[in-house]
Amino acid sequence: MTPEMLQPGQLLARGVARHLRDRDFMCLEEFTPDRGKRVDVMALGPKCEFWIVECKSSRADFTSDTKWQGYLEWSDRYFWAVDTAFPVDLLPPETGLILADPFGAEVVRMPDVTPVAPARRRALLMKFARCAAGRLHGLRDPMLATREGA
Repeated sequence: MTPEMLQPGQLLARGVARHLRDRDFMCLEEFTPDRGKRVDVMALGPKCEFWIVECKSSRADFTSDTKWQGYLEWSDRYFWAVDTAFPVDLLPPETGLILADPFGAEVVRMPDVTPVAPARRRALLMKFARCAAGRLHGLRDPMLATREGA
């Protein structure tokens, strides 16, 4: 997909994923850790640490997000990613802050660690791995997407 086809939040997610890759985190965009939850970026670190990053492109985008607190139990650290024009004083101070653009990002505020429960971490790791493998398989075999159950 070309940059012209991406929405503003997707462009921020791309910059975040590039930055986190440099920090040895592997990312999945638009990942569903549980039914009814879809996070913009789920990142898995080298020590099996999960970070969730929600990308907000405007004040309206942020104020309309009413589900974000339900994501906290699915990550060790929770971040907002915004561009430099975003009014960052709107963001809860206990959460992380990443300034991003389509080409990169920088962690500005690191939140405290709130460890994911061990059983949930194992289930989340399995779901992350299966999702990543399924996406790779779909890229290598485009006909997979047309098969029932794929």
